[in-house]
Amino acid sequence: MRVSAAPSADWVALEQLIEDPYTVYDRLRAVGPVVWAPQLERFLVTGLDDCRFVEANEDLFEVEQEDSPLKRAMGEVMLSKNEPEHGVERAAVNPALRPKAIAEVWRAHFEANAARVLERFRRLGPGADINADFALPYAAMNLAAVVGLPEVPWTDVQRWSLAFIAEVANVQGDPRVSEANDIANAEADAAIDQRIADPAGSADPSMISMMLRAGLPPDLVRANAKLAVSGGVNEPQHVLTSGVHALSRHPDQLTSVRAGEYTFAQVFDEVVRWMPPIHTLMRLARVDVELSGVMVPAGSLVWILLGAANRDPRHFEQPDRFLVSRPRKPHLAFGSGPHICAGSWAARSSIAEVAWPLLYDELPGLAPVDDDSRFNGFFFRGLPSLPVTWNTESDK
Repeated sequence: MRVSAAPSADWVALEQLIEDPYTVYDRLRAVGPVVWAPQLERFLVTGLDDCRFVEANEDLFEVEQEDSPLKRAMGEVMLSKNEPEHGVERAAVNPALRPKAIAEVWRAHFEANAARVLERFRRLGPGADINADFALPYAAMNLAAVVGLPEVPWTDVQRWSLAFIAEVANVQGDPRVSEANDIANAEADAAIDQRIADPAGSADPSMISMMLRAGLPPDLVRANAKLAVSGGVNEPQHVLTSGVHALSRHPDQLTSVRAGEYTFAQVFDEVVRWMPPIHTLMRLARVDVELSGVMVPAGSLVWILLGAANRDPRHFEQPDRFLVSRPRKPHLAFGSGPHICAGSWAARSSIAEVAWPLLYDELPGLAPVDDDSRFNGFFFRGLPSLPVTWNTESDK
């Protein structure tokens, strides 16, 4: 294969990606599979195969970077490390997040939290925001339990999560964002330290307990607990809300799901393919690498565009359509390889097995109040708000 310099897309700006990444992805595909973006100073990779290759080959594309936004936001988290360091920390938290633990321990917590949040949500009545008034507190309560901070108010967990992800995306270095992140770090560290100091701190099946049992030092326990907070609220919150939005726009598909022709697990898989809550991962080229006929020089920053990969027309027919009936195929909503999202099973259970079935059973006719909700964000993408209505006759 002839290797050439990457084509340039000098028109790509972060603001465009935040507003409408899918239009940018389509334009990038027309330019080439691997494109240099001067304004971002990064190579952008859009194809599913290329994205998977970059993520799978740490000998060519490393995770660890001196100025990693994850390190800046939360410390020495496992996602900012290469093997074998990453593997040691990942192995420490895995027991808390495996399907067996989800089924035997955490699903009961998810069900109790969903019932609590639904009771308050129903009292708010039609016009309540499914994102802010249900998905957010529900995700934060679940996350607090799984991490091992059940006594921390969900509002604090939510505030910490927002502060961490804002700092991850703070490429312009806004000091106000960094100050909020510093406050969140101090508060979260204090709560985690209190848990570490508790003689019973390693006795339950939570992530913190598992890390303590594995012998991880306190600084790594803190960092990885905060990593879980950063994505463990935002991602399931947005998936839950995106699913309600998508099903409302495709009532025939919702009818099929409710009739048992398809499952909410299939809905979950299609939602995260169609609108993944995270749209990019960053890597650093260790050496000169040829990628789809393009030379990526050593030392270059590379963005794996998960949102683009999940709509790669070479792998998915009608990729922009939301189709619950779509045959299941591998996608990159949760990444791949050793860095695949550890919380994906918890998210799937809490949303597909608990939240969506409960909402559609208890709130007949659940649907958005209007149809003008707009997705926002690039590093983390979702619906900021989705007011809904339902048939209140069932509440009497």
